[in-house]
Amino acid sequence: MDQEQTLLLGFIAGVTILLGLPLGRLRAPAPGLRVFLNATAIGILVFLLWDVLAHAWQPIDAALGALREGTGTVGPVLGYGTLFLAGLGVGLLSLVGYESWMTRRDTSPPPTTPAVGPGAMASTELTAHRTWSPARRMALLIAVGIGLHNFGEGLAIGGSAAKGEIALATLLVIGFALHNATEGFGIVAPLAADGDRPSWGFLALMGLIGGAPTFLGTAVGHEFTSDPLNIVFLTLAAGSILYVIIQLTGVALRSARKALLYWGVLAGLTAGFVTDMIVTAGGA
Repeated sequence: MDQEQTLLLGFIAGVTILLGLPLGRLRAPAPGLRVFLNATAIGILVFLLWDVLAHAWQPIDAALGALREGTGTVGPVLGYGTLFLAGLGVGLLSLVGYESWMTRRDTSPPPTTPAVGPGAMASTELTAHRTWSPARRMALLIAVGIGLHNFGEGLAIGGSAAKGEIALATLLVIGFALHNATEGFGIVAPLAADGDRPSWGFLALMGLIGGAPTFLGTAVGHEFTSDPLNIVFLTLAAGSILYVIIQLTGVALRSARKALLYWGVLAGLTAGFVTDMIVTAGGA
């Protein structure tokens, strides 16, 4: 499969993330619906965490198998294991640092800038970001985590196409497209749950952050494949997704309607596993 066709597959797989984003435009959903939407996002992200870690662990599992059978050495096990833990740690703790930095910025006085010129433009952008609601910041973090995850998916699509495995690449596109549609919902669910109605521009930005890496990963994967690169991006995604799960769970536990939390998590997990079963049934 040539590069143009491969990139088209990557584009199709990534663009479907836009399908779930319009949910963020809901007008003042009822309190019960807010709790359910927040919990459903948790369920989707729990599935993604499992899916990402399972794929990131595959090279380590293969290296352990080779070591057990006497056909491999301990070097790949240690190398892949180090990348796995380092990526997971950086993905999680970098967002902890980001949260602390944003908290300090919010409590500090805004800088004094000129009324005109580049300084004024920078001040306007800073002020806009400082006024983002917690729900919008959470949506951004979810989009970043999903974007890292989707880069890994793009690597799989590009690698399969480069090897001439067209049927597998096509099935991966179908499966990832279904997954990305649910991921778009996961990005905006905190907004709908908080009654924060974003602009179409904000939703487009979140879609770009979350979906474009699929296309970029496809381009990279078509040129070369690398287990270390896969592990790094997948574990970075896992760490960031884990951070968001913890944050959303904290929000959900403050609700008086905790029964909806469990139903929503179950609905999110179901959406994730059903789309995954469709891919598996297709032979991918």
